[in-house]
Amino acid sequence: MISINPYLNFMGNTEDAMNFYKNVFGVEFTAFQRFNDSPGHEKMAKHEQSMIMHASIPMGKHNTLLATDTLESMGMSLNAGNNFYICVNTESEEETDRYFNKLVENGKIEMPLNKTFWGAYCGMCRDKFGIQWMINFDLK
Repeated sequence: MISINPYLNFMGNTEDAMNFYKNVFGVEFTAFQRFNDSPGHEKMAKHEQSMIMHASIPMGKHNTLLATDTLESMGMSLNAGNNFYICVNTESEEETDRYFNKLVENGKIEMPLNKTFWGAYCGMCRDKFGIQWMINFDLK
């Protein structure tokens, strides 16, 4: 395992929140992508296309604060308790499979493991205790 990082979900104000955290901690974005930067964005509601798909800022030497906007058009809603994921960055696809398959036992798959357009092997699930996990291996 390489690292574990919090992945925050916001209801349309990710940009404001991450700019706030960036200023608080005196750091710069390491990633900042809008949904209109992704394939198929033209099928999305216009107001959602400019929302934030992924933003990240460094937190010390080995950690990152990650965030995204929650999209109602994709059936997502935001409540206290489901507004974050624990993102585990792994060292191989095999390690990704192992952690994901164990975490999802008696839980729920939210995004099956797959190779993504952003260059990762990634999946999301909710474990049997209701904790949301994102298991990610950078293919690059």
